[in-house]
Amino acid sequence: MSPVIAITVFAVAYVLIATEKIPKMVAALAGAGIVLATGVSSSADAFFSQDTGIDWNVIFLLLGMMIIVGILRRTGVFEFLAIWAAKRAKGSPLRVMILLALITAIASALLDNVTTVLLIAPVTLLVCDRLDINPTPFLIAEVFASNIGGTSTLIGDPPNIIIGSRAGLSFNDFLLNLGPIVLIVLIVFTLVLPWLFRGSFTVDPKRRAEVMTLNEREAIQQPRLLLKCGLVLTLVFAGFILHSVVHLDPSVVALLGAGLLVLISGTRPKDYLASVEWETLLFFAGLFIMIGALAKTGVIDNLAHLAADATGGNALLAVLLILGVSALLSGIIDNIPYVATMTPLVLALTHDIPDPAHSQALWWSLALGADFGGNMTAIGASANVVMLGIAARAGTPITFWEFTKKGAIITAITIAVAAPYLWLRYFVLA
Repeated sequence: MSPVIAITVFAVAYVLIATEKIPKMVAALAGAGIVLATGVSSSADAFFSQDTGIDWNVIFLLLGMMIIVGILRRTGVFEFLAIWAAKRAKGSPLRVMILLALITAIASALLDNVTTVLLIAPVTLLVCDRLDINPTPFLIAEVFASNIGGTSTLIGDPPNIIIGSRAGLSFNDFLLNLGPIVLIVLIVFTLVLPWLFRGSFTVDPKRRAEVMTLNEREAIQQPRLLLKCGLVLTLVFAGFILHSVVHLDPSVVALLGAGLLVLISGTRPKDYLASVEWETLLFFAGLFIMIGALAKTGVIDNLAHLAADATGGNALLAVLLILGVSALLSGIIDNIPYVATMTPLVLALTHDIPDPAHSQALWWSLALGADFGGNMTAIGASANVVMLGIAARAGTPITFWEFTKKGAIITAITIAVAAPYLWLRYFVLA
């Protein structure tokens, strides 16, 4: 009975989130409340279990970075970057989109994609405000770019951290194996942007001319605070990159950075707490509890087993099936819990495949499928949810289907590019 309840609650909540009949935070928390009240999950499962509960690392990573970004916003640096980007693109909306998307992709490879989205979204909103154009296509394109760029490194996307830990793969392993395909996909993605968002690049020539006359240096309002923010961000970024050396989770690094910046900046609590996306954090909490119920009752595990059993020992079929199934399921249920459930099964599959190149390809197919599949829907990846929360607070809400219509196309394209790459690199040229 428990699996039926877990599936029913998740399905109803998913429909409510997708149709936006009620606020997504309410749908997620109501679903979480039902699985707890019916005993499908206990409080221990929801709040203290690493496998079936709230991923507090994600929650506190978001909280810490939201506080840092809130204080950083007071310096005027986002206005500076917005004017700089618009001028470098000569006021062309298409060039602005491509420039910001590429910056997002590169930054997501060095940081995690959620942090990158938190930093780039305010810049985007300011650029679009200056040019008087709709920011929605730009924000969506940047989320896609963050999920694509983050695929290339161990720390770029949360599922990669899980895979790296389970498979014993290093930062360099990810970069050397996934870096080339991410570069190829980014080129294809850039070429697709004008078609995907056609009709979104019209700008008033007067607004373009006005932007070109602006002096970005005048936007910096508090240079001393900017220096303090720069120091803290450097330490935070170093902590992210040196994760394997300092042995501190990104969430701990973000909270330490937020605490240090609050201390040295003298910012009042009401100022930096106003920038925290509380609805987004609560939505994540509810979503994690519902997905945890699916994991506890064996629903996700059974789906993963079905995918693994269908391969029949064929390495190439296993790689392609994991790629496709991972893309589909990660888009529907969020790629973090999916990868956490799938990694033990992939590890078991690698023991049955004697060729090292073929067995390692299983891990790369899981990473590519989960990371690229995260672009499919508005809840497929953490960065998606965060970006939609920022857009809503800025007064330009992005609907579930508005995101998903574009996301499904990008996912299909990126998976179509990834499949021949896996075949060529690990089966033909290995």
